[in-house]
Amino acid sequence: MNNWLEELFGVKKPIIAMCHLQPLPGDPYYDKEGGMAKVLDCARRDLHALQNGGVDGVMFSNEFSLPYLTKVEPVTVAAMANVIGELKKEITIPYGVNCLWDPIASLDLAVAVDAKFIREIISGVYASDFGLWNTNVGKTVRHKIAIGAENVKMLFNIVPEAAKYLADRNIAEIAKSTEFNNRPDALCVSGLTAGSETDTQVLTQVKKAVKHTPILCNTGCNKDNITRQLSAADGAVCATTFKIDGIFENAVDEKRVKEFMDIVKAFRETL
Repeated sequence: MNNWLEELFGVKKPIIAMCHLQPLPGDPYYDKEGGMAKVLDCARRDLHALQNGGVDGVMFSNEFSLPYLTKVEPVTVAAMANVIGELKKEITIPYGVNCLWDPIASLDLAVAVDAKFIREIISGVYASDFGLWNTNVGKTVRHKIAIGAENVKMLFNIVPEAAKYLADRNIAEIAKSTEFNNRPDALCVSGLTAGSETDTQVLTQVKKAVKHTPILCNTGCNKDNITRQLSAADGAVCATTFKIDGIFENAVDEKRVKEFMDIVKAFRETL
């Protein structure tokens, strides 16, 4: 397996931390009084807490744009590009983007801000809290080439949060056929919602099913389960565990990040 993750992040089993952006213009809960200045201030604070805490990479997402769209408005991409552009000189680790839940918009954003990767629902059809969730992976990959994003890695979320695959197929089958048909750069395995623990057995099943693709634990990692999850996966995407009191809506707690990463670093020394 060509583990590009290790090449990009410079470590085995990297931890990619989420930098959740506050509601943006056009979102139902956007703070018009605080405006984009507040969004930027919150993002800057979280970014520095994550970097100071020692994470290996960061992914910017419009996490608080609830409820999510499967085709985002242009204002969302513009607002995210504005924030990331303002922060770019302060980013010291590899970074990616996730424009929820729109892979085309995520690729456009990645090209605009020089991001190294995106994470999205790129293939499959799902019944979700956001309605019928369809994708067009062929169109997405062709768009990627058309806009010059050949080097942007694509992380396929094959167990979307708050959704279920419509076809009656087990996760190992989905992983195997996704790898063969779509050539993903990584497969992300999730729990039910952000912060929900991913089933280690499912991670193991996916890992056994694919031969060439890195597997990421996508939700629910914490300091009590991270060594177990990394034993099954090639890395992890983490967010809620880094927040104050481990609460999704809160700001990042640098102390919690350091405690978590100390455990990860100790685990890596055993590999």
